[in-house]
Amino acid sequence: MQARSFEELFIKELSDIYSAEVQLTRALPKLAKAATDDELKQAFKDHAKETEGQVQRIEKIVKSEGLTLKRVKCAAMEGLIEESKESMDEIEEGPLLDVSLIMGAQKVEHYEIAAYGSLVELAKLLEYDKAVKLLSDTLEEEKATDEKLTEIAEGGVNEQAQEYREQAR
Repeated sequence: MQARSFEELFIKELSDIYSAEVQLTRALPKLAKAATDDELKQAFKDHAKETEGQVQRIEKIVKSEGLTLKRVKCAAMEGLIEESKESMDEIEEGPLLDVSLIMGAQKVEHYEIAAYGSLVELAKLLEYDKAVKLLSDTLEEEKATDEKLTEIAEGGVNEQAQEYREQAR
């Protein structure tokens, strides 16, 4: 889709992040199942529910602003999810896999933070006030999830992986 205006760019980017969120709703339960740390497992489950709400927010934006999303597949999210799948295939279940899953999830969060931050600014330019509010709410959730993942990593998962590595020597 070629964008020739702020509105077309907004629709293009909103369509892309919608695809990303839909893909993520399918991937998060798999990440939860692969995680061994209970707190990480729960964080993935919680974020899966939150992501479903984010999809609904985008649908509200589309309805309230009278927009039509384009049928696209977010290649970036597809790649990020594939990286996590590769980790699950290549790393033995346990603390090291948990560290890798956190790293992959934080890549996703940073992608989403960038996308939502940009969408908020475009919505402001377009004077889509309802969209600004809804996108800002999602942006704050993504930032909070990133912080939660950092807390889990620093709260023991990284140390457990280090201890596991030293025992394996």
